[in-house]
Amino acid sequence: MKMLLPLLLAFLLPFAAAAEDPKVTVLTAVDDARVAAMLKPSKATLDTVLSDDLRYAHSNGKVDTKASLTGSLLGGEAKYVSYKYSERSFKFPAPDVALMAGRLEVQAVVDGVSMTTGISYLAVWRLEKGQWKFLAWQSCKIPPATPAK
Repeated sequence: MKMLLPLLLAFLLPFAAAAEDPKVTVLTAVDDARVAAMLKPSKATLDTVLSDDLRYAHSNGKVDTKASLTGSLLGGEAKYVSYKYSERSFKFPAPDVALMAGRLEVQAVVDGVSMTTGISYLAVWRLEKGQWKFLAWQSCKIPPATPAK
């Protein structure tokens, strides 16, 4: 029994530390604000959370800058209806850089056409003047499951 407790603690400690990482808490909140501003476009929030150097590569291959993404959201060319994460994790390859990766289901209306798509993504956040900014997004559509034969 005395050997089991140290082993158990050694196993669980990394998970507890990861769950309590304050950077993850902050980034989750900032990303939630970004998603809210994309669902109900807010120029003020988009300006605050998006990096001026943004490169946003959509799953259809279209690439936006901060100005073009903000313009299409505020102008109604692109409208996000729902944005549901099934996976969202953060890694920190450098003190001022965060990688966010996972999967989500997005429902959007683009040029009048409604679509619901499963997406796999990689996003990059950068600490700029003390604030986390959304720097890059690259996504691809998850193909539908193939029925078993």
